[in-house]
Amino acid sequence: MVSCQCSLACWRCRWLLPLILGLAIIMGIIALSGRGWLESEAGIGTEEHQASLWEKCIRTGANPNWVCSSLMDFAWGRAAAATYLVGFVILVICFALAIIAFSVDILRFNFVRGIGGLLFVVAAFQIIGLVIYPVKFVSTFAEMTGSNMFSWAYGFGWASTIVVIGCAFFFCCLPNWEDEVLGNIKPMY
Repeated sequence: MVSCQCSLACWRCRWLLPLILGLAIIMGIIALSGRGWLESEAGIGTEEHQASLWEKCIRTGANPNWVCSSLMDFAWGRAAAATYLVGFVILVICFALAIIAFSVDILRFNFVRGIGGLLFVVAAFQIIGLVIYPVKFVSTFAEMTGSNMFSWAYGFGWASTIVVIGCAFFFCCLPNWEDEVLGNIKPMY
């Protein structure tokens, strides 16, 4: 039976943090590519809206086809996309650095703390993008009527950000348990 007595104390358990970062990357990919940042339900004879980070689509009751326009024509659209995308790229870099850090036999704990600091930068960029988008979208397209909601892809963006914040704390605090992680002390039962 495989088990770890102490958090991150054995070789197998040290791969949990890079695995969780990988899950944050998957959620970030879903947020970047998903068309469900904003969705609305159409009433009788009203418009139905669907938006992603990149474009906004409208469908009227009479026309079954979506008519899409780019959000990159607006400065706030470019800013929201750029900040979230920069955060995502830094997240991928942190994932690669975490794989390198945890694959080395002698774990460099200052290196791990640096990854934690970068993850806080990732969270800041993602939060900025996730706040710019709804504020400016609603103020720019005030003609939206009916039931409008920020939907599943937007939720994946927030989920990725929350996971990144949690990993940042773990990466920053991990050096405090250096002896336990490296197995230098006798485990207490």
